[in-house]
Amino acid sequence: MAPGFGLQAHKEEMEIAQAEAPRLLRVKWWTDPGLRKLYGCCAVVCLASATTGYDGSMLNGLQILPVWQEYFNHPSGALLGLFGSIYSIGSLAGLPFAPFMADRFGRKSSIWAGCAILFVGVAVQSAAQDFRMFVASRFFVGFGCTLAQLSSPLLLTEIAHPQHRGAVTAVYNCLWNLGAIVATWLTYGTFNIPNNWAWRIPSILQALPSLGQFLLLFWVPESPRWLIKMDRGPEALKILAKYHANGDETDETVLFEYAEIKETLRLEYLFKKQSSYTDFFKTSGNRYRLFLIATLGLFSQWSGNGLTSYYFSSIMDSIGVTDPDTQFKINGSLTIMSLIISVSCAFLIDRVGRRPLFIAATAGMLATFIVWTVCTALFEANGNLAAGKAVIAMIFLFSATYAFAWSGLLVAYTVEIMPFKLRAKGLMVMNFFIQAALVFNQYINPIGLKRLTPQWKFYTIYCCWISFELVIVYFFYIETKGPTLEEIAKIFDGEQADVGLADISEVKADMRGMSYEDQKHSTMHVEASAGRWR
Repeated sequence: MAPGFGLQAHKEEMEIAQAEAPRLLRVKWWTDPGLRKLYGCCAVVCLASATTGYDGSMLNGLQILPVWQEYFNHPSGALLGLFGSIYSIGSLAGLPFAPFMADRFGRKSSIWAGCAILFVGVAVQSAAQDFRMFVASRFFVGFGCTLAQLSSPLLLTEIAHPQHRGAVTAVYNCLWNLGAIVATWLTYGTFNIPNNWAWRIPSILQALPSLGQFLLLFWVPESPRWLIKMDRGPEALKILAKYHANGDETDETVLFEYAEIKETLRLEYLFKKQSSYTDFFKTSGNRYRLFLIATLGLFSQWSGNGLTSYYFSSIMDSIGVTDPDTQFKINGSLTIMSLIISVSCAFLIDRVGRRPLFIAATAGMLATFIVWTVCTALFEANGNLAAGKAVIAMIFLFSATYAFAWSGLLVAYTVEIMPFKLRAKGLMVMNFFIQAALVFNQYINPIGLKRLTPQWKFYTIYCCWISFELVIVYFFYIETKGPTLEEIAKIFDGEQADVGLADISEVKADMRGMSYEDQKHSTMHVEASAGRWR
């Protein structure tokens, strides 16, 4: 029987899944040649996240550039909202294609297609002759980024060693801040160029991360899970062995991974056939997953962070910080701090857990945003300089607490809680809610900042919303630390989970006493025990 809905209903399943998590041989990636190669490949995959971060920060920087403002006649209000939201509209348009391509043609093919479309968008953007041309280019940039951004974490989580999966996948989204740092300081460096190259140079260089990813992806392995799904098991086994055991196809961890993946996919195929979006509504476990990924997408963008990501200049103007040079330096410092904190917390998720980080981040965001709102009200009432400085401090603290969880776990948590057959679709649904929230945010925020005055009144809406977020996170977000990707399904689906019955102790027992020749044929035993499923 499947568990009910809510944290308490799944408490027993959480404890069972964590207790039954396999005790795999611990490895140190920095001393293992195969893992060093693997995480070099993972760095290539992470370039998609840096590309997205570059884009968001570049837009902030361009709005600070006087030459950009003059060239495009100082866009504001609804026009500025369209400028911000058209990227998300392009992303929404690309979402239906991303899971189809990732599942049908492979994770890498979808990334390549996304990079190619982004090149087109960047070319049009960099050559823009008027604001309409610039806005149109943003649609293609958003479309291409979505294909790459959705498929990259799928590939990342499916090639990572089980011991490092959580941290590696969490680091992926944290590298948004790396791209943001490059864009922020690059735009700062072009600030004093007295012509349109001040904004065209950052725009052209936006293509570099995707170009690097496009070329280097040829050396990155395809997802073993996808290969097994396509009945290419021997290729998958070679990849698992090459990167997780330095080519040893008889390694117990490799055999366990291979057997569990193959059996789980066989069960999914046997009982559920082809997946569809209606599967999200068919079981209580999938409805719970849908609820979680919807809130992940919405909360990640509706927590006030969109203000600092896209309308930083307007916020600084409201507290009397109008010097562009000062604004650049504050924004650049924010991105550096966010990168350091988010990556540090990404390496803590397997020690601290996902749930404590989510709670700490959301509670911290609420506390700092309340103080931010109060200080803004004091400044707007009487021009209190100390209150204005306090707003800057609160923006730093808010960004720091956001980085505890919402930077890294946004993607990592989504791909963890989804079974393979719904993983691409689940990530697409989560991204749909992100982009829908961004369209709303990027269109409404500039209007709200302009019309709802004094500005602190607009901020109170976010204070109420973040309070609601904290309630949802506390009562509904489940801990997933410990179990493998396949076994996490037990937390949501209970006895109905389609999980392979591979047992690490059985794998070890099979390996003991084998001759070398027997071990060479052990993969045939794994193949037979898992069974053909396609």
